[in-house]
Amino acid sequence: MPGQKATEAERREQILTAAYEVAVRRGIDGLTVRAVAARAQLSHGLVLFHFKRKAQLGLALLDRVLEQTVSLRVPDQISALRDPRERLQALFRHEMRRLAEEPRQTRLLLEYWARGGHNAVIRAKISAGLESYRAAFRRIADEALPGKVSRLGKGTPAGIAAAAVSLIIGYPVQAMIDPEHFDGREYFTTAQGILGQLSMAA
Repeated sequence: MPGQKATEAERREQILTAAYEVAVRRGIDGLTVRAVAARAQLSHGLVLFHFKRKAQLGLALLDRVLEQTVSLRVPDQISALRDPRERLQALFRHEMRRLAEEPRQTRLLLEYWARGGHNAVIRAKISAGLESYRAAFRRIADEALPGKVSRLGKGTPAGIAAAAVSLIIGYPVQAMIDPEHFDGREYFTTAQGILGQLSMAA
């Protein structure tokens, strides 16, 4: 009895997984339909049936990379923290560790980021991903600073969210690009202190 035929969604997932594996090894420039088909053990034509052009496959992979890098999921143990400032700090630490543990995803994000300088579609997707990431942090910061008015030297929820995202993404980027001159432990400690100072609104 022949095996059950994969659904269209399953086949797309198989292709995207293969595309990710190819891009991780070869970079975005090495992402070809032929290489993805070989990795997925599918025909070249079947890949093109699901993704009409290489560019379409590349954009679908970008969506996957954004979901794995700049998509905030708050773990249950952090959600359970009663103090909103403690929750914000714990979430910040969690996200720094999460991105640092998988530098390949950050490298792919940077490759797309570079392409976004001359590709409006890529730039718009990354911009939307970052805005969503900042908005998720902003909601947590709003709880930590209820009813606070911005003052000189004090952080607003929007400012704290923007600073948190910058510090989180900057951590694996520096560790990946300049590992010999980058002290990750010192960066981590200093970044925590910066965010703590920003969130201490009067």
